[in-house]
Amino acid sequence: MTILSAYRTLFRLPVALFAACSAVTGHIVASPVVTADMPFTAVGVFLLACGASALNQVQERDIDALMERTHRRPLPAGLMSRRQAIIGSFTTMVVGLFLLGRSGRLPFLIGVLAVLWYNGLYTWLKRRTAFAAVYGAPVGMAAPAIGWAAGGGSITDPRLAVVAMLFFLWQVPHFWLLLLRSGDDYERAGLPSLTKVFPREILSGITVLWLIAAAAASMLLPLFGMVRTPLLYGLLVLSVLLLSAGTSLLLMKPSFPRAAFPLINLFLAALMVIISADALLVR
Repeated sequence: MTILSAYRTLFRLPVALFAACSAVTGHIVASPVVTADMPFTAVGVFLLACGASALNQVQERDIDALMERTHRRPLPAGLMSRRQAIIGSFTTMVVGLFLLGRSGRLPFLIGVLAVLWYNGLYTWLKRRTAFAAVYGAPVGMAAPAIGWAAGGGSITDPRLAVVAMLFFLWQVPHFWLLLLRSGDDYERAGLPSLTKVFPREILSGITVLWLIAAAAASMLLPLFGMVRTPLLYGLLVLSVLLLSAGTSLLLMKPSFPRAAFPLINLFLAALMVIISADALLVR
């Protein structure tokens, strides 16, 4: 692994890019005009997510070393020093918060709260409760809320509540699918795991029910005026049907956790495209 690929793993670039896209979605829906501030918001969220991920890997380097899924990360693999990771983490977070500060006080404050929640509360709870994913899920709501605030949207707007709820509902099964794939890893590392609370078949069923709830909740988008064009409404319905049917069918197969993981990510990406396109088409 080269130093560049080590930093890519440390910063978890695909996750950071996904967060930046969700911030852009929030910005567009709040203010369907591409403004000069939007790139600063997107890059700010991207860098903040990179820094939070790096700090999390510093905090959990002892656990990562014990897990098959994470033992090749830069710190447990000895590819990077703790000092290097901390410098990378704080540099990206400071620059990210500075860029968010250019978009306004509220985006900055939401960014600070997200880091405190993720690297403080959630990381602490992971060692203490098997339900940490539920408590940590509000972090997934932060990026679209930052974009929304940067776009001039009111934080009390019910449309933001709907968008935030969808990201919350996506975040929990996103983690549980990872757990179903790597539950033995968590147990070996001494972490509380839902695979000890529920049999895997039961946990898989709960995960599917949660995903169907997320799909059903997405149908609130037209009711709140965020999907108004017939074509995009049709795509929304199709996405809901594909997620519900796809995860239900995959539940019967041993490959369920691995196959369902990209499906739910594609579903959320489709939702972001649909509501952004609608906001830009119907002003």
